This record gives sequence, structure tokens and C-alpha cells, in this order.
Amino acid sequence: MPTLHALPPSLYPPRRWLHAAILAVSLLAMACQQAAAQTSDRIELDLGQARNLAIAALENGDPGTAILLSKELLKATPEDPLIYYILARAHARLGDPDLARRAAALSYRFADSGPARFEAAQLASQMAFQADRYSLSQLWLRRTAIHAPTERDEERVARDYRLLRKVNPWSLRIRTDMRPSNNVNNGTDTSLNIIDGVPDGGTIDSSALALSGLIASLDLAPSYRLRSDANSATSLGARLYIERVALSSEAKELAPHATGSDFGSTYGELSMTHAFAIGSAGQSGSAAVEFALGDSWYGGARSYQFARLEGRRGWALGSNGHLQLRANAEQRYRASYTANDARILGLGAEFGTELDNGGIIGLQMALRDANAASPNGSYSSASIRASYTLGRTLGPARLSMGLVVGYTRYDQFVASLFLPPTQRTDTSAYGDISLIFERYDYAGFVPILRLRTGQKNSNFSRFSSQEVSVSLGVGSKF
Repeated sequence: MPTLHALPPSLYPPRRWLHAAILAVSLLAMACQQAAAQTSDRIELDLGQARNLAIAALENGDPGTAILLSKELLKATPEDPLIYYILARAHARLGDPDLARRAAALSYRFADSGPARFEAAQLASQMAFQADRYSLSQLWLRRTAIHAPTERDEERVARDYRLLRKVNPWSLRIRTDMRPSNNVNNGTDTSLNIIDGVPDGGTIDSSALALSGLIASLDLAPSYRLRSDANSATSLGARLYIERVALSSEAKELAPHATGSDFGSTYGELSMTHAFAIGSAGQSGSAAVEFALGDSWYGGARSYQFARLEGRRGWALGSNGHLQLRANAEQRYRASYTANDARILGLGAEFGTELDNGGIIGLQMALRDANAASPNGSYSSASIRASYTLGRTLGPARLSMGLVVGYTRYDQFVASLFLPPTQRTDTSAYGDISLIFERYDYAGFVPILRLRTGQKNSNFSRFSSQEVSVSLGVGSKF
């Protein structure tokens, strides 16, 4: 079993430990001499002498005596972090990681911020690891990161966390953000219904116009590895995505009958994934097959349920690059509208590489073909996204930028009962800039500021839109 990095043996540097041990032995010798001179079998030590004696016992391989002395000391000073730390290390020496972790947790609780809490949290993480409680060990590592005194210590914590992610069968991805937007409902900018440049005489409902407000989202994705070996792994996964909208006062005046809940969405799925290696270890090829069942809701009502099958094939390109191809088939059913009662086929590719300067280039492409019970849900689409992340920080932040363009075609779109089906085409272009503030992390989590802007153009004015949004989110640096 892999082991986590070992930290210094205590809150004291080695020379202070040696000094404490010599002092304690001297005190014990003096006490014994005084006892012999007074012909008494009782030795009295003050708190400082007893603490030093407990330290000396621990360092000289007598954890039992260290525990006895620590428990007596805690009766007099029940909130002494150093005594709890001595107790934790003594239990660790005796092979009891659970008691050691609990004592380390109390040492962390009563210690001041700084090195004392750093070492207490690190010890608690190590003990949780030894007890095979990997998720708890990860939690204590994040607490360790709060009090890391140097960048080297922060790097050590990050390495340990990556190790635990490989060992722990459980994993959890959390993403959250909040963003003001001038178009929370993907609405249009015009109230006239225009098709291929010709007004049809109709108007667009106010709730379908671009409405400003605030969007908040939470994305949770836990997974559990059922089995694994050197060549394959099988996992159960889940995902819950929740997005809620609050309309601005201007939007409420523009669309008085609309509410934020009309535009909220919820998405959930359960999945099983089997991943396996392909080829020799030097080629680093991999593949995966995934099956998922899920549910999608919009505006407080179910939109559809779905079943999806996906296959992925990946290759390592040198030491810094990767390429992945994927194909999926999704069947939607129990849909509220026939446009969502669809079968969707998709193809995708992803390429990424790290440059010599530390920058990262990414390229993603996606093709989709939907065949629905309604012509309004049948379409073909293509999109491509390019991204670049700088290899160095700009002030306190790391800069990442991206651009995505897309094209969608509906061969027979029905806009009105009074008009024949017409081909609908949408083109879109969106750009985003993200600032990742890695220097302002807390427990390994960092703030992410993102600016997104772009527009979608359609020959149906109802589906033309523009958006400018600024989001503040939280992500993990580990």
C-alpha cells in the first residue's frame, strides 16, 4: 500500500526534542534524588516537567508512559494542543490509528492557526489513511492545505491528495458558480416574429424575450469504483446538476407573468463505466464503455427521461499530449413534448497538449444528429471549441480563454399552423475568458472568475439571441 509523506515527528524541531529529552531525564533524576533524600515514594512534578517527561517517554520508545502522563496532564489542561498531539503520536506508535486520529483532531481544534494546525491535520490525515478511511484522509488533507507554511508544503499536500484520489474508491466532483446575465432564458432581442427576413405578422411573447437576472448552478458528480486492477476498472457514477434563476426588476417589468422558476433546470443521471487499457504500457492507450439512465426537468416540469450508451477511445501523444474519440447514442422517452421524444447520435473528438512554456492548448469537436417524433426536434449540428491556458500567472491569477462556434440545421421546422415547414439554420459564436486565482485558495479550493459573451443568429428571429455574463465560481486546484 502506498504511504503518505511523513512530516517532522512533532511540533518541535529535532534539537528542541533532544533538549526536552535531556531536560526531562535530568528532572527525573533530580526528583529521584529528592525522593531518596526525603525517604518518600512520591515524586511531584509541575506541568512543564510532566509535559517534558511525556515527550521524553515518547521519543525513547515508551508510548504507554507517554499516554498515561498525557491523560493526567489533560485533567489539568484539557485544551492543550501539544498534549493531544503527544497522545496522538503515542497511539500511532501503538498501532491504533483511530485513537491517534481523534487525538490529532483535538490537537487541531485547540491549536492556533499556523504550523501547529498544519502538523495536527497532517497527522490526522495519515492516521485516517492507515485505517483505510481514504475520504476522511482527503478531508484532513484539505484542512492541512489551509495552514501550509510554505509552497513546498503546499506541493506536498497536492501530491498526497493526487495519491489518495487514485487509492480511494470514492470520488466527488463539485462545481458551483453564480453569474449575472443579460439573457438568463436564452431569449431573443426582438418582439417581431421574422422568418428569413420577412415578418410573418406575429409577435413574440414577452417571456421569450431576453430577460436579465442572476443564474446560480451546482454540479455534483460522485462515483464509486466497484473493482479495479492494473488493466481495468469498473465504476458506478451519478450526476446532479441544478440551475436556478432570479429575474431582475427590469425583467419582471418586461415580462410580468414570468418568474425565475420558469427557467430553472434540473438534470440527474446514474451511470456505470468500464475502463480498460489497450496495448502495451508504453503506448498508454485506453478505452471505456458507459451506460447511463437519467432525467431532465425544466421550468418545474419533466422534459424527458433518457438512456445513453457511450464508447471512448484515448491515446497518449508523447509525454504531454492526448487524443480522445467518442461515440454515443441516446434515446429520450416519456417526453413532455414530441420535440424531445428523440433518438440522438453523437460523435466527438478532444485533443490537448502542454507546450514547452507550460501553456495548454485544447481542441474539441462534436457532431450530433437528432431524429424526433416532431420535425422541430430533428436536427443536425456541429461545433468546435478551441482553448488556451497560459503557462504562467498574470499577477495572482492564471488566464484561460476559449472560443466555440456552432452550426445547427432543422430541415423541416414548423413555426406556425398557417405556414408550411421551413428549413431553420442557427449559427453561434461564443468566447470566454477565465481567471483562476490559484494563490487565493482555501482548503485547496480556488475562486474562478469567468466572462462569457457571444451571440446566436437564426433565420427565425425567435431563436436569435445575445448574451453577456460574468460568473464567480469555485474549483479545486488538486
